[in-house]
Amino acid sequence: MPGHRPDVAAKAVTGEADAVVIDLEDAVPADRKAEARVGAFQTLAEGPAKPVWVRVNPMSSDLTADDVRAVAHPALSGVRLAKTESTDEVTELAELLSRAGCEPAVQCLIESALGLERAFDLASHPAVVGIGLGEADLAADLGASDDLGLLYARSRCVAAARAAGLAPPPQSVWTDVGDLDGLRESTRRGRSLGFFGRSAVHPRQVPVIHDAMRPSAGEVAHARALVEALRHAEERGERAVVLPDGRFADPAVVERARRILALAECHPERVGP
Repeated sequence: MPGHRPDVAAKAVTGEADAVVIDLEDAVPADRKAEARVGAFQTLAEGPAKPVWVRVNPMSSDLTADDVRAVAHPALSGVRLAKTESTDEVTELAELLSRAGCEPAVQCLIESALGLERAFDLASHPAVVGIGLGEADLAADLGASDDLGLLYARSRCVAAARAAGLAPPPQSVWTDVGDLDGLRESTRRGRSLGFFGRSAVHPRQVPVIHDAMRPSAGEVAHARALVEALRHAEERGERAVVLPDGRFADPAVVERARRILALAECHPERVGP
């Protein structure tokens, strides 16, 4: 939500999203940056009932330090750093957060070819708790004209996050607010690539994202069968098992099943038909 619209952010905090990002960067006109900082702090000071992050301007600008000082508040869950390209930028931002009395929790937005090449290094920085793609800027930098041109970048982002021990990254925004069918299909493809969750730019997108990301009842049933089958195999001193339908399962396969069950237990209302 744009920082200069605290009324809109307040609605988002009470909506269906799992977290809210207050934007101080691209969604805010240059002459309203100071107003956006005040609005972001107002949202944080109202004691939001869910995690609130703030996307700050890139370290290459002269705005980041003012952004951090303005939104320093105990309710701040962390900071999204736009257009991240180096670990030095992350270190500088972490120091700004620490000096402001905030936890140095940073999510790096990778929006250039250089940032993409350094994805694992960025993900491995001790202050980084997550990475993600800013696909509009990245596509422009790469000269990519469609989804196929971003396939490598998406897989690279997922692999870098997992290799660094981070949670699967959230998928980038779907900018065509009116095309909910396209959003649903894109989100399902993102889930198959290893993304988990997705950024939304309009409240109407949130239930579509939840629906596309949630496991189906069939997936949950299969996951339970996998976990149970492997448990019995381990009791027999075996490390793998062949299921009745002929599929082979080992601990690596079952780990994904456990993640599906964990999601189903946390959000039973999101288990699909």
